[in-house]
Amino acid sequence: MVRRVDNPPNPFSGAECHWLGEAPAVACGYCFARPTHEYLELGAGTDFDSHIIAKINAPELLDAALSRRSWRGEPIYFSGVTDCYQPYESVYRLTRRCLEVCVRHRNPIGMVTKGYLVARDADVLTQLSRLARVRVYLSIPFASDNLARRVETGAPPPSRRFDALRLLAEAGVSVGVLVAPVIPGLSDREIPQILQTAAKNGATSAAFMALRLPGSVADVFLSRLRTALPDHAARVVDPVRSIHGGKLNDPRFGCRMSGEGPYWESIRQLFYKTASRLGLSDG
Repeated sequence: MVRRVDNPPNPFSGAECHWLGEAPAVACGYCFARPTHEYLELGAGTDFDSHIIAKINAPELLDAALSRRSWRGEPIYFSGVTDCYQPYESVYRLTRRCLEVCVRHRNPIGMVTKGYLVARDADVLTQLSRLARVRVYLSIPFASDNLARRVETGAPPPSRRFDALRLLAEAGVSVGVLVAPVIPGLSDREIPQILQTAAKNGATSAAFMALRLPGSVADVFLSRLRTALPDHAARVVDPVRSIHGGKLNDPRFGCRMSGEGPYWESIRQLFYKTASRLGLSDG
């Protein structure tokens, strides 16, 4: 179901919006963007999984912004909250058209995605990389397709993401791997295999971030984890709390994506030692 939103809420000021009800989505159980749906009077659970707002005039708005004399060519990042390669991108082509705008303005970009569809845009990304700085990160927190399928609803399996990484690297795009989120007690042990496979497929840099569970995200993630991986769920909560000072989320600016304490230090050492051995630079 697709319908126009005639009076979009404030977060979409200036945008012509389409509400895609019951649409497939990349909707990982741990996604920290889930509470944003609550601003739209939708739920952070199943509504987040199936209701998407498409800002269909985003490329035109971007072109207008980059055409202003006040614009100084600051890097643009795709995207800071939801994935820029949702399944409906194959229909709307909004991300591709925004990238084409960046080509016209020679504007640098950074990108993080779980979407295999990024490989479709290798031509535009290659063209832009000849004009400005481009860095694309594939977000891959699991090495195992089976494990990822239980937690990352709607996302392509890691094997497909590694393939997309390889295709972009072969096209001449600078690519890296983002191990995010690292889920203590569940995915941290897969860090070496993720980095090794990424390097084998052309990644030249790597970064990582800690799991954080703000607000309603905690209930959604832990409930789904208990259903999908009941044997693992009990082993996750305490380690997550241990890296966030006893809480499931540390909202302090500069601390949200990281951790602290002995458990987090062991993860940090594992990541950096492995990345250094493989010649992956710090993302």
